[in-house]
Order: sequence, then structure tokens, then C-alpha cells
Amino acid sequence: MGLSTAAVHERVKKMLDKGVIRRFSISVDPERVGLSFTAFVAIRNDGGIHCRDVAPRLRAMPQVEELHSVAGEYDFLAKIRTTHARALEDVIYEIKAIAGVARTTSTVVLNTEFEDRPLDLGWLHEAST
Repeated sequence: MGLSTAAVHERVKKMLDKGVIRRFSISVDPERVGLSFTAFVAIRNDGGIHCRDVAPRLRAMPQVEELHSVAGEYDFLAKIRTTHARALEDVIYEIKAIAGVARTTSTVVLNTEFEDRPLDLGWLHEAST
């Protein structure tokens, strides 16, 4: 026997209140809108400007789908979607023009096996018992 609509609504409301659910969203197929070229671009800061000052400039670029601050040789890892390789080149030139960016290294995606995978928390609960 399943939960009533009211019970489901109450559970969802509690998860929203606790911040477990961040948002509800629509997932658009990038290829259906012409964004069939994906690359990951590692971005290194030159130290002349703080990374926190570079991030807003990257956020303002619509081609940057994700931006992660990372440890290691580079400071950021950006997921970029464009229409083709030449458009990626334009984005990379734009990134390199940002004050504080020293260099970039790009990895072009050949095929995406999966993405936007929902979190499966079952393993987390099993590991804690």
C-alpha cells in the first residue's frame, strides 16, 4: 500500500524545509537545442587575482554549465557546452582574457555514457550501519 497524496506532500515539504531537496527543475536535452559539443576545461589562476574574483566572470558565461573549484594543478574545472569546436575555441579565448587566468587545458567529450544521475543514497545508509 502506497502513501497518500497528503503524506507524500508532507514528506516533500519536510525535505524542502531541511534543505535536502534544493530545487525542482526541468532537464533539457542539450543536443536537441544544438549544444552537441561538450568539453571540460581546467583553468589555472595566475595568483595575481583571487579565484573568488575569477568565478563570477565564469558564472556569467552562458556556455559554462558547471564550475568546480578543485585541488591540484588547476584551480577550476568547467563543463562547457557549445555548438561545435570553433565555438569552444571562442569560449576558451574569452576565458583566457579574464584577469587572473594563467592557462587552460581542455578535454573534449567524445560520448556521454550518463550524466545528471540521481543520487542513490541507499549505499550511504548501508555504510553507516
